[in-house]
Amino acid sequence: MLASSLLRRSLIVGLVLTSALLFSGCRPTSSSSSGGGKEKRVILLTNGDDPFWDAMRTGMEKAAEDFDLASVGLRVEMDKNDGTAKGQIDKLKQYAGQTDIAAVAISVTDADNSALADAMRQLDASGVKVITIDSDINRDQYRDSRFAYLGTDNIIGGQELGKAARGLRPDGATYATFYGLASAANVIERTTGFATGAGDSFTKADGLFDNMDLTKAQANVRNALQNHPEIDTLVGIWAYNAHAIVEVVKENGIRDQTAIVVFDAAPKAIQHMNDGMIDAMVVQNPYQMGYLGTKLMKALVVDDQPTIDQMYPELADGNDILTTELRVVVPGEDSPLKPEMFAAETQFFTAEQFNAWLAERNLQGS
Repeated sequence: MLASSLLRRSLIVGLVLTSALLFSGCRPTSSSSSGGGKEKRVILLTNGDDPFWDAMRTGMEKAAEDFDLASVGLRVEMDKNDGTAKGQIDKLKQYAGQTDIAAVAISVTDADNSALADAMRQLDASGVKVITIDSDINRDQYRDSRFAYLGTDNIIGGQELGKAARGLRPDGATYATFYGLASAANVIERTTGFATGAGDSFTKADGLFDNMDLTKAQANVRNALQNHPEIDTLVGIWAYNAHAIVEVVKENGIRDQTAIVVFDAAPKAIQHMNDGMIDAMVVQNPYQMGYLGTKLMKALVVDDQPTIDQMYPELADGNDILTTELRVVVPGEDSPLKPEMFAAETQFFTAEQFNAWLAERNLQGS
């Protein structure tokens, strides 16, 4: 009788424990993801280190807040490359093996690199959404390696910089261009656009790359001026080239003989313009790139087709490019450059107006 009672109690306890275990196993695990999985990252992979990316990071963070990425288990992150195609390839291969990455926006280092395009395709095949931002892949050969491009139309940007140079040197000039990587799509497009915008009266004496070495960037300016004393116009294609140009012009005491036109508005370049050392800046909007890039990556991850259609309304017709804003910034009202010299879509600011625009967005540069 006692043994029978003990047996019944044991069976009851066992059933209770089993039910408890089964019940606990059916509960959803706590997570920030709406789908019950762990939090995933949407990443912007840069092509180097520059204050330009700080503005883009600010845009990403604002978009993460405005579009409530946390509610769908996403968070934004910026990752820095070492400036080489191999570095970007290695990063993409790492991403493909990580389960917490949902989307990647890449600023392409080498537009013509087939191995980089393959790494982008492989990342996409692993389930990670891939877009390009700021600098695209070679569209003729590798367009299928990313969903879309978002950023400056660098041909037009180069043309606007060329128009600025032509407005400063209406009788023509001899110029040199300076940039980080000769293989980057934005370098190729900007320098091509510059030549078109400046026109036939401009002669290119030199074009020098520095591999994002700031010491070499200044040395390149010195060398160009020494090798081609006829140069009277210096053209900065990447953000930090502005500072390199200004420093060498100052040390040589040739500001009154030299027109200086540059891309982007790094903090040092803004100060140089305020000090009268830069004649014109063609300024991109990295904040907008980061903001819209994050919006697009979220839409791709959660399959928000209406948002994708709104951002790329002609995607079905092959238009996979979303162009962000351009500005021409001049020192002041007395500049020979005027709004009507540039494309209607290009915004025209004085330095004072541009500084106010930055302050409104709590940005140090653009």
